[in-house]
Amino acid sequence: MKKIVLCLTLAFASLAHADELADANALLQKKAYPQALQLYTKLANAGNAEAQLQLGQMYWYGEAGSIDLVKADAWLKKSAAKGNKTAAASLEVMKQRELRRADIDYWVSKYDGADLKAGKFHCPAPRIPAVSKVNEEINRIAAAMTAWQDCYNAFVVNLNASAPLTKRIPDDISKLLNKQELETATAYLGELHTRMGADASISAKLLLADFDAWRAATDKFVKEHNELVKSMPAVIPKRKYDN
Repeated sequence: MKKIVLCLTLAFASLAHADELADANALLQKKAYPQALQLYTKLANAGNAEAQLQLGQMYWYGEAGSIDLVKADAWLKKSAAKGNKTAAASLEVMKQRELRRADIDYWVSKYDGADLKAGKFHCPAPRIPAVSKVNEEINRIAAAMTAWQDCYNAFVVNLNASAPLTKRIPDDISKLLNKQELETATAYLGELHTRMGADASISAKLLLADFDAWRAATDKFVKEHNELVKSMPAVIPKRKYDN
């Protein structure tokens, strides 16, 4: 009889743990992190591998109040030791984070968008003089401005299509970012995208202002020159027999 009672007690204990794990998972889904943390900690200390996994990931993502990689590593190792494959995979991610730290930092705070202004999207502004007085220079500057405008428009289209810049983070790096790093990268890259657009717009307006001033000055010169030519008397060729 005692053996039967013992078996029933163990069965009820296992069922109770299952219910608590389900409750903890539900709390996590609702983002009730403090309550989920309390239940997961209780179950993890009791040896529940799934709770150990979830607890490790809460410390990993900062859902336990703050990011604590030491605790995350400890709980994930306990879960992995019990055969939890997800925990083992998470430990591999932590290992890769250490190996790819420079790449992570680059996308979180150092990427400068230089690749978005390179190659066919590199649009150096043509030099615009105050006025042009010969047709060759007038035609050259007009052609240079047309080429610049086509390049600038293509750059703007590509810049807009690149938003959000988080899309440019390589997949093998993106999966290594924790919650805090992803939030920081999102904010940083968003500001960078806005700044690149604003800088390009300001530069374009300054160049177009110079071009308009050049065109006005050149048109004025051409008009005055043509009027001067028209006002000049025609030159009558001298006859051969004139002395």
